[in-house]
Amino acid sequence: MSGTAPKIPVSTLVVIHDPDLNVLLLERADRPGFWQSVTGSQDPGETLEQTAVREVMEETGLDARSHRLVDWNLSNIYEIYPIWRHRYAPGTTHNTEHVFGLTVTARSPVRLAPQEHLASMWLPWQEAAAKVFSPTNRHAIEMLPQRLGMRP
Repeated sequence: MSGTAPKIPVSTLVVIHDPDLNVLLLERADRPGFWQSVTGSQDPGETLEQTAVREVMEETGLDARSHRLVDWNLSNIYEIYPIWRHRYAPGTTHNTEHVFGLTVTARSPVRLAPQEHLASMWLPWQEAAAKVFSPTNRHAIEMLPQRLGMRP
């Protein structure tokens, strides 16, 4: 791992959306064509909410504290893709992901972290769900109307 501490196999997934259920997606720099919501590993000593706030700021430039951030009390355990396992302690194969929703008032402009993402786009929730590569991300986006008390 060349001098960096292994990542903690606990992460947050933050579905950023506007009131009309348009969802912000980011294209991974290390895997062009792979689109996702904001996601990232917990740092030592952080609460899950602090991880979500930090990752949103790092990946989009948005301050989650000035919008409506909601812990969905939903977690997913998934197998870490083999191409990314080197980032974790030897033998770590699974990650626990905690889902949050972040409602922004409008399609906010974002400031990407170029080492992490190549592009961003806002899509209606159905299109966003179809575009993401991660099944847990897809499921979270598909839950969005229900989470907000709407009919899909």
